[in-house]
Amino acid sequence: RCRNLTFPDRLPEVSIVFIFVNEALSVILRSIRSAIDRTPAHLLKEIILVDDNSNNEELKDKLKKYVDEVNARKPGFIKVVRHSKQEGLIRSRVSGWRVATAPVVALFDAHVEFNVGWAEPVLTRIKENRKRVISPSFDNIKYDNFEIEEYPLSAQGFDWELWCRYLNPPKSWWKLENTTAPIRSPALIGCFIVDREYFQEIGLLDEGMEVYGGENVELGIRVWQCGGSVEVLPCSRIAHIERAHKPYTEDLTAHVRRNALRVAEVWMDEFKSHVYMAWNIPQEDSGIDIGDISERKALRKKLQCKTFRWYLVSVYPEMRMYSDTVAYGVLQNSLKSDLCLDQGPDTENIPIMYICHGMTPQV
Repeated sequence: RCRNLTFPDRLPEVSIVFIFVNEALSVILRSIRSAIDRTPAHLLKEIILVDDNSNNEELKDKLKKYVDEVNARKPGFIKVVRHSKQEGLIRSRVSGWRVATAPVVALFDAHVEFNVGWAEPVLTRIKENRKRVISPSFDNIKYDNFEIEEYPLSAQGFDWELWCRYLNPPKSWWKLENTTAPIRSPALIGCFIVDREYFQEIGLLDEGMEVYGGENVELGIRVWQCGGSVEVLPCSRIAHIERAHKPYTEDLTAHVRRNALRVAEVWMDEFKSHVYMAWNIPQEDSGIDIGDISERKALRKKLQCKTFRWYLVSVYPEMRMYSDTVAYGVLQNSLKSDLCLDQGPDTENIPIMYICHGMTPQV
């Protein structure tokens, strides 16, 4: 069905931004080549590479040689931004956006491969309404053999810890009986495409967050509450490597927790208690420094954004709300104090005793 769709002759150009830190050179080159081969030449204005302070020497001389070869044929087509210190994925994406000059900016990891026809559906939707933030439909690239595994169509949401997750498309989408129709999505998984000027108007990403984790959820919430929308497009397909090794840190938990509390305090009103409860943190005197959020609160006021209750009712009704919580925290064994009541290995499983870890709720 996607092959039968038609698109306007005049679509906006796009700048594709790739973020990397110590990525394999071969993977970066595959991403670049894929973008060039699978994006119509008249729509792809430039490719921007943001190196977040890699220490892999191969990503300096050899990558520069490749970029120089491409730019010799098409001057200025590939731009390289190199950070003098590691900024994290969130601020790196903003760095790439600042260099971009096309009307539309696509912000991606540098370990993706584009499918044929990915760009036209995205650019059409943004041309129709610049306040749409678009996610492609993702497939998986197996990191050990580079085979592409097709993922089912999904929306993108999150739990109360603000870890992102895939969701079944809403009932309203299924009723259309049209698998090419845009899927209304509460949030974003991470990679997305956005009108360059609108992205600035809406507040970019929260640069007060650290590394990554939660910024995609925050953006989705903010876009919806402040008058925009988020969509996943079934006919725009991009494959992404889920790596066994994470380049910034093996354990993102502390960063995601801090970032989640920033989101809660700025955007979630009375429901911020759900985030504290999910992370098993006292709402008063949490002991976690989330940084200055005054600018983000001022942004919300300036944009005259709706409440988080509106968001839950109108955009994310699948999200479970808790109204009868008396207390939360761990249930510790009085006879063996290193054990706490925990959930079993499977969802909805019977409770078990497990080593107390003091992180997310154990019941």
